[in-house]
Amino acid sequence: METASYSIPDILENLHIEAVNSGACYGDWIPNPSGGEIDSLNPATGEPLAKVMRAGPADYECVVAQAQEAFLGWRMIPAPKRGEIVREIAGELRAHKADLGALVSLEMGKILPEGLGEVQEMIDVADFAVGLSRQLYGLTMHSERPGHRMYEQWHPLGIVGVISAFNFPVAVWAWNAMIAAVCGDCVLWRPSSETPLTAIAVQKICNRVMEAHGLKGIFNLVIGASNPIGETLIQDRRIPLVSFTGSTEVGRHVSEAVASRLGRTILELGGNNGIIVMDDANPDLVLRAVLFGAVGTAGQRCTTTRRLFLQRGIAPRITEALVNAYKQVKIGDPLEQATLMGPLVNRRAVDDMLDGLRRIREQRGEVLFGGEHVMGCFVQPTLVRARPEMPILKEEIFAPILYLVEFEDLDQAIHWHNDVPQGLSSALFTSNLIAAETFLSHRGSDCGIANINIGTSGAEIGGAFGGEKDTGGGRESGSDAWKAYMRRQTNTINWSTQLPLAQGIRFAV
Repeated sequence: METASYSIPDILENLHIEAVNSGACYGDWIPNPSGGEIDSLNPATGEPLAKVMRAGPADYECVVAQAQEAFLGWRMIPAPKRGEIVREIAGELRAHKADLGALVSLEMGKILPEGLGEVQEMIDVADFAVGLSRQLYGLTMHSERPGHRMYEQWHPLGIVGVISAFNFPVAVWAWNAMIAAVCGDCVLWRPSSETPLTAIAVQKICNRVMEAHGLKGIFNLVIGASNPIGETLIQDRRIPLVSFTGSTEVGRHVSEAVASRLGRTILELGGNNGIIVMDDANPDLVLRAVLFGAVGTAGQRCTTTRRLFLQRGIAPRITEALVNAYKQVKIGDPLEQATLMGPLVNRRAVDDMLDGLRRIREQRGEVLFGGEHVMGCFVQPTLVRARPEMPILKEEIFAPILYLVEFEDLDQAIHWHNDVPQGLSSALFTSNLIAAETFLSHRGSDCGIANINIGTSGAEIGGAFGGEKDTGGGRESGSDAWKAYMRRQTNTINWSTQLPLAQGIRFAV
């Protein structure tokens, strides 16, 4: 099949993806892993793209053992030198951006500009990590004891386990892997079984860079079922940190399993993101932000806009504009230039959306547009006029359903906005400084991300990404999120000839 200037055979050949691929790698591929065979499917057509051999328990053990050994040497390479290697990975990603972005679109279903944008996000976070490799700073503190110096430093943790989701099959791995690598950690990646090919392609890119430096076992891959591979990973005491992206339900299990062995987690779980629109908002900005936030990736982003609170004065205008815009959303092949919304990832996701719409109607929600199953994994983006007391508004249906709720004043809107279990991304559209500052204040949004006149989707990698409440509290990517991938050590040096005790304690025989 050919779409635009892309052909599937050419993409797979350019990325060195064969007809049958091993799903276990520590720099060297395990030729016949024991976890059985799965098909990578194109959700737009239902056709298989390639076959993948999954890892079994013995393969997992082999990969972890190699990663343990690799860590002993990797941690001793100076951080700026590790950064230079990450810079080379960024260069390879740039060289293969077109093919890798197209593969993301083919395997996951997001439109091509979003697939290319996801690869660019990998490049951006790699560039960020290169600079970070010279800024893994500690603090110095004044000691209360004379002739003493006190400071802190940061050391690599070891192996970082990354369990990523289908909706961002490569970017979220990069958020973790690029930062962890410059911190001196090795990475063990278990990708979604919905998107194994993109993981294999990225692993092969990393392998080529690492091989040029005589290294392997730094970036590792295990494609396998949740049980035994995923379950083994979260229970494994050799993996001090597990970064998990997925549903809140599964995230709770991951958190409990890792905490039971006193390990660490970074959790990026459910999002039920809301936008509040005041009467004085710029309607053009609102329309563009809401359309991308609600329809982008077919509503399968953790930052997807799911609830839209409209002040009564502006509500009719925005509602009418959204209905007209939704009518013009072209649904179809994600590689076609004119397409704005591709398919859901699989038929199960379609069934979940249709079941959600059934419950919406039972709760007396009014479907203003959409709500139909088109064919295969394609659905219509849906607008629903909702009441704030509808129980379903507190759920996250991972599909393009947008609830429209009218409100009187900002305090009422903030209350409804925060009255959900999730707390990832949020936004307020207004021209009023007081309203904007109120939304960003202690009594405003309770989310990890709060924006003014910007939508809920499209976070830059320079800021720490993550949310509160049932979103898990994790932070990835920018700012000082690197600290999660290292262990803190406080050091005190006595350069005097005395041995005074802290707090003035006297202890002598």
